[in-house]
Amino acid sequence: MADLAGVSVDYYSKLEQGKRRLIPSNVVLRALADVLELDGAAREHMYDLARLGPHPVSRRASAIQTVRPSTFQLMETLADVPVVLLGRRTDVLAANPLARLVIADFPAMPSRERNAVRWLSLSGRADLHQDWFVAACHLIGMLRMDLGRYPDDPETIKLIEELTARSRIFRTIWAKGPVSSGGNFRSTLFYGGAARIDVQVKAVRITDDPDQTLHVMIPGADPATQAAMAEIRRGIATRSPRSAPGQLPAHRS
Repeated sequence: MADLAGVSVDYYSKLEQGKRRLIPSNVVLRALADVLELDGAAREHMYDLARLGPHPVSRRASAIQTVRPSTFQLMETLADVPVVLLGRRTDVLAANPLARLVIADFPAMPSRERNAVRWLSLSGRADLHQDWFVAACHLIGMLRMDLGRYPDDPETIKLIEELTARSRIFRTIWAKGPVSSGGNFRSTLFYGGAARIDVQVKAVRITDDPDQTLHVMIPGADPATQAAMAEIRRGIATRSPRSAPGQLPAHRS
């Protein structure tokens, strides 16, 4: 491995052991990433851990996570599909009406429970996704990425400790060490105990704030999914005028 990366065995051994006095160059990091065949998320995580990312993230003090008006405008254009905006440590910052029905009514939850990884790990609603393990791996991988960017953040550390103690699902997946930027994957959601909704989940990083990721759930073209989505949209329309995605009460980042 050391030969393939173009470094000495001694140097590579010290890198593996996490010797903090060693600061690998971008050239070495790129070589290691190529040898290990890391994907985009894993490469970003490695740069974060080395503190040499191409776009260094400042270790800013805790602040309130806010949603920019341009992000709300984007969510409004996607009102016909479920959309959830995740911030630091996968805190749920906003959700449109379809997401509140199909996924969860996050605004109705206590503040500390409005977190995607926490909800999936502890709510008992993992069966909402037929492929819940895939969804959980992506979300937990996002949490690990966040820990890499902000290793000393007390809220992130507290969340990980709580979930490690309380959730077998979390412990199992966390031990596998996944990293993810949100991922693009297919899943089947169950709505109302019967309706099956096949979706393609697309994760879109918000360029104005790299800590925020928009999860857009694009319904499949199959007749069953389209019929279920049409029924849900009619239900929303009959209850109230079409509403914009509301920001949830502020989270501290």
